[in-house]
Amino acid sequence: MRPSQAPVLTLEVTHRDPETSARCAVMTTRAGPVDTPVFMPVATQATVKSLTRAELLQLDVGLLLCNAYHLYLRPGADVVERAGGVHGFMNWQGPTLSDSGGYQVFSLEALREISDEGVRFRSHVDGAELFLSPEQAIVMQQQIGADIIMSFDQPVAYPADEAAAADAAERTHRWAEAGRRAFRPETGQALFGIVQGGFSAALRRRTAARLADLDFEGYAVGGLSVGEPMELMLDMAEVALSELPPDRPRYLMGVGMPEDLIDAVALGFDMFDCVLPTRLGRNGCAFTRRGRINLKNAEFADDFGPLDPECDCQACRDHTRAYVRHLFKANEILAKRLLTYHNLSLYFWLMREMRQAIAAGEFSAFAVHWQPRLAGLSPGADAG
Repeated sequence: MRPSQAPVLTLEVTHRDPETSARCAVMTTRAGPVDTPVFMPVATQATVKSLTRAELLQLDVGLLLCNAYHLYLRPGADVVERAGGVHGFMNWQGPTLSDSGGYQVFSLEALREISDEGVRFRSHVDGAELFLSPEQAIVMQQQIGADIIMSFDQPVAYPADEAAAADAAERTHRWAEAGRRAFRPETGQALFGIVQGGFSAALRRRTAARLADLDFEGYAVGGLSVGEPMELMLDMAEVALSELPPDRPRYLMGVGMPEDLIDAVALGFDMFDCVLPTRLGRNGCAFTRRGRINLKNAEFADDFGPLDPECDCQACRDHTRAYVRHLFKANEILAKRLLTYHNLSLYFWLMREMRQAIAAGEFSAFAVHWQPRLAGLSPGADAG
């Protein structure tokens, strides 16, 4: 159970949508408040690739995600700790969240061996053999110093049979218990548990209910958006959510496209992260209010309009589609920077608009209007 002291993280729900489960809240961390629903840019190596601190401040980032596994390998959790934690290391004073490394258990399959005690793996950086236990995952995150830290977990790939998913979910639960015991709340950090369970509704529900009994400061639903159909992802997320306490933040990990975020907010999730706006931006994709466009395509060679005619971000104010396409063709770094900045700007615009729509009791109308447009469909079409 939670130690008998003032909570290290609080959630004050300020508005609820009358027609869906969407909600607005203020989540207060030791580094300050965060308005939810919130999208977290991914700063895997203590940086959002290609953007400066000043640009992140311009974008008004509410919560930033870094990856403990990567920082543990390079430069080392001890180095980050000596720098004053991730805040001091990257000179970022806003709220931060660290991913425990559980996703790397999933994605670096060829480099690891899983047991009940933890994961033995070879570093993708230098090939060194390392071992990470659920307790060590907590210790290294407390060294790194993010304001919200995550339990160690084991996702499974899609499609996974129920036996494999049940085995991973049971191991994840034991790791959550071990991590909870290792956690030191006096740091002021908040510890979230992660629901696994593969693609079985009964298993998801059961594991979520068991995790809720451990009384974490918040809860994440993981192991989704890994190739399964969108409908299945939403079904599994909703099943897990039904068993989680409504007075704690709920975080849907790794989602997703703008139109998917609308669906997830409607279910009642508060927090999101995804590499898509930054990764796709570095590869020429611009998210717009009328769907995604590939600036590398020849059709934009003499298009002198902004990236998104409805966007007022600096990239859209200062540059044209033709110019950005030219930068990509010339392999100029500025191309990646401009699309990363613009794509994040659109995501933050979407989150602000959803918060305002929820507060006004108009979220359903907002979803009907914007979901098909963001997906690049005709107005009124089913965004899927």
